[in-house]
Amino acid sequence: MQPIPALLTILLLLSLVLPGQPQLVRDVPGSVDKNGICHCMIYLPSNLIPLKQLEQLLSTAQELMGKYEQELSRVSEYARATEDQDNQVLEMNDALKFRNPTALAASYESPGFNLLRLELEGAQELAAKLKSKGRVSTAGDLLYQLQSQVANASLTLKLLADSDQRSFRALRQEVDVLESRLSECEREKEKEEASRNSSPFLPPGSCAHGGLLKVSRPLVVQLNWRGFSYKAGAWGRDSATNSSSSLYWVAPLRTDGRYFDYYRLHKSYDDLVLLKNYEQWKMGYGDGSGNTVYKNFMYFNYYGTGEMAKVDLSSNSLVLRRPLPGATYNNRFSYAGVSWKDLDFAGDEKGLWVLYATEESKGNLVVSRLNPNTLEVEETWRTSQYKPALSGAFMACGVLYALRSLSTRQEEIFYAFDTTTGQEHHLSILLDKMLETLQSINYCPSDHKLYVYNDGYLVNYDLSFQTLKSRLPKPLVKRSSGTKAPPNTVKPNKSHRP
Repeated sequence: MQPIPALLTILLLLSLVLPGQPQLVRDVPGSVDKNGICHCMIYLPSNLIPLKQLEQLLSTAQELMGKYEQELSRVSEYARATEDQDNQVLEMNDALKFRNPTALAASYESPGFNLLRLELEGAQELAAKLKSKGRVSTAGDLLYQLQSQVANASLTLKLLADSDQRSFRALRQEVDVLESRLSECEREKEKEEASRNSSPFLPPGSCAHGGLLKVSRPLVVQLNWRGFSYKAGAWGRDSATNSSSSLYWVAPLRTDGRYFDYYRLHKSYDDLVLLKNYEQWKMGYGDGSGNTVYKNFMYFNYYGTGEMAKVDLSSNSLVLRRPLPGATYNNRFSYAGVSWKDLDFAGDEKGLWVLYATEESKGNLVVSRLNPNTLEVEETWRTSQYKPALSGAFMACGVLYALRSLSTRQEEIFYAFDTTTGQEHHLSILLDKMLETLQSINYCPSDHKLYVYNDGYLVNYDLSFQTLKSRLPKPLVKRSSGTKAPPNTVKPNKSHRP
């Protein structure tokens, strides 16, 4: 960097020696000493006007030198900052190897590109300042050429950086697709082996089994389409039995974790993964992440009320609103770690359900089966589980399965309530998770999968069920000191109308 200040001074003194200007400095012979240093003498005229011009030039040179040192200081500071960015890039590369979703959320950016861009910006500023100070046509033409070349280099660098980032994102998306398909293939192989060794194949929509047996490892499909900041939301498939639709839906909430305003529909799994061929709809009146889709209608909690709402996905039109008798709302009894999920809708082989709590139940989880057309409550069951102590729940073949968190990376399906028999049971089925909170859980009878929205990431699990020869665990033994009544069926209030 040392030759540059001298070069700046020489450029500023060009106007003293260029053709067409008065010759204030003339060539004189010089000598070289034994150390190789050149010595020469410069004779300046004695009139005051050239000396004043020289003083102005020297003052200008000092001013530009000060600005140059500021730019150099900025480059030094940025060089230190790039060390941190290098570490971030290394962490991201490690995340790509180990599939860490949190680290993958960080945007890709090359420190080398940023450093070059900063240097070129400094060069542009310096060239512009020199040009504004130039008073000679020859020097002005040279500076103009240099300024044009720097501008072209900056544009080329920007195009290269943009191309590099786009290529990286496209490559990462292709890798995600391949890894997803590989995981699907691996899980299909595991399912085939498990079916040969234990239970026969279970047709879609069939309840010819003895209850939930185990849950597969999680398959991370991708980050939701709105980004990592949108941690709350829901996703899944149509949960109606024997549904011929291959529709996938994704509904991230706003960053406040409450307001449900947009959702997307994808016609196939490949379209979902590649983020193409989708329909995006704005709704603007949903509350919480308790959504589900049943027979091409989306059901959810209407914002700020205890009402159930129904939207036709074909036209994105609100077709029905109805109060849920006795249900609390506005975050009164939501799940542990998941706010605003007062009404949790679910679909399975037996129909459409809603999971909630009431003041009468003292916050314990209540299960009601709904008429999908009118949203009338057909039948209701009360459980012994306090809803805010649960991390989530889902329905499968008319059985409620409740979860609790064991750690930041593991859940336990610990409780089951069979609405057919009115019996509740203890379970211990472990479920691994990628991030801390399961914002929503939706079951699909067509493929016997759980669709989980895990802190912004779309994850699914394969469910395995017991054969009919196996029996469900024994009912819970009543506590001798307890006064709690066993779960019972509650007839709906037919007179309740919206």
